[in-house]
Amino acid sequence: MAAPVLVTGGTGTLGRLVVPRLRDAGADVRVLSRRQRELGGGVELATGDLATGEGVDAAVEGARIVVHCAGSSKGDEVKARHLVEAAARAGARHLVFISVVGADRVPQTGALDRAMFGYFGAKLAAERVVAGSGLPWTTLRATQFHDLVYLTVSRLARLPVAPVPAGIRFQPVDTGEVAERLVELALGPPSGLVPDLGGPRASTLADLLRGYLAANHRRRPILPVHVPGRAARALRAGANLAPDRAVGRRTWEEFLADRAGSPADQSASPA
Repeated sequence: MAAPVLVTGGTGTLGRLVVPRLRDAGADVRVLSRRQRELGGGVELATGDLATGEGVDAAVEGARIVVHCAGSSKGDEVKARHLVEAAARAGARHLVFISVVGADRVPQTGALDRAMFGYFGAKLAAERVVAGSGLPWTTLRATQFHDLVYLTVSRLARLPVAPVPAGIRFQPVDTGEVAERLVELALGPPSGLVPDLGGPRASTLADLLRGYLAANHRRRPILPVHVPGRAARALRAGANLAPDRAVGRRTWEEFLADRAGSPADQSASPA
């Protein structure tokens, strides 16, 4: 049997797009999940918990490539450490990690920085675990996924007045395009920190919200709010953007055109 590619977070926003692309490329795929579930498509399931390390050794056993898509705003460093230790014991030959543009540029010096923008610090800590693991590795930093921006603006649109951070831009990228690049990297040689992947255009959250509202024929007052702290200052300066790597093709408007009128949006009361 061919050695499987292990994908953590294989049922999440990115991982669920990575898995079928690996299968299409001819790879056997194993997904690490905390819960028993039916995956289908010839995909193997391994149950385990990266937060505690339980089941991770069994999940990694026999895998030569590990694609680490699981992530959260807390505990990323611990999860990465449990994974790389198990991968090292199993003799994995390539560990691939997805991080975020700005992980090394958004300060985490104050409690407010960590409370509001701790995701960047969590990703940087996990990056360092991967780079220091002794395993051959590749890390890709991407800008914010369309799906996650969509989740943010759809929640804001439910409020009577939508508060948005003033002066902070985002560069949303199509999740499928990130998945394609991640699979390409996983099936290639270990490459260390590779060039960033960014969406085609940077916009303020207010503009992204306006696009969402227009696509769903809704209205909401939008209130720009100044966010204090060093992290917010860095974001206003564009620390989370990759203008020289705006290689993503699918625009926010194209994404919205596919999502507009979904049941979740239809259920929300118009303004």
